[in-house]
Amino acid sequence: MNPTRLDRASFDAAIVDLDGTMVDTLGDFEVALAAALADVGCPPVTRDFIARTVGRGSEHLIRSALAQVGAPPALFDAAWVSYQHHYRAVNGLHSVPYPGVAQGLGALRAAGWRLACITNKPGAFARALLLAKGLAPLFEHVYGGDAFARRKPDPLPLLQACKALGTEPARTLVIGDSSNDAVAARAAGCPVVLVSYGYNHGEPAHAAGADAVIDRIDELPQRLAEPGWPRAGAATIAP
Repeated sequence: MNPTRLDRASFDAAIVDLDGTMVDTLGDFEVALAAALADVGCPPVTRDFIARTVGRGSEHLIRSALAQVGAPPALFDAAWVSYQHHYRAVNGLHSVPYPGVAQGLGALRAAGWRLACITNKPGAFARALLLAKGLAPLFEHVYGGDAFARRKPDPLPLLQACKALGTEPARTLVIGDSSNDAVAARAAGCPVVLVSYGYNHGEPAHAAGADAVIDRIDELPQRLAEPGWPRAGAATIAP
């Protein structure tokens, strides 16, 4: 199947994911989760496990980590409270924006695009992280996993963001790193581009069903100016 043709004139806005797309936050997750697990008498999980598990909200991460170390599910409530405490303390300290993020999104803003961030991370943590990394001024709206009744991969957050931006889904490009973003975008009627370096539950980005995969966000404005981009075969499209 040929991918959707993407060009600058086709879009008014973009919805951008946070963890694994704009900022490498594995260090923050690793430190906060290890401390929370220690507080409930459990050993830490590996960084590789975290990379495969993040993206579906903090509750999912904690439940999965407890199951991974063989802890009873009844420890969730205590681990959740502890995790929030530790994550708030380390948020942004062990994370770094990926190269080209600020430049690429800044170029889209300069071209007149309106930008929103949608993440499954709790909203307070997301806003604090974007502020700490100097990315907050790029966005008109920031929605966390606690903003709506359902999270990605449900399309609801994307549809609500389009309403807030005043844009049609078909003219709103989703930029993410995982199948969560691709599935949500498809269901919402938004074109979607994934970055190659993100987490994506341990699976290759090219298999997630995006219209295209890019190596850096700052290459996106130039690629959108290329006639006929992306070429057939540039991305694996889900049926």
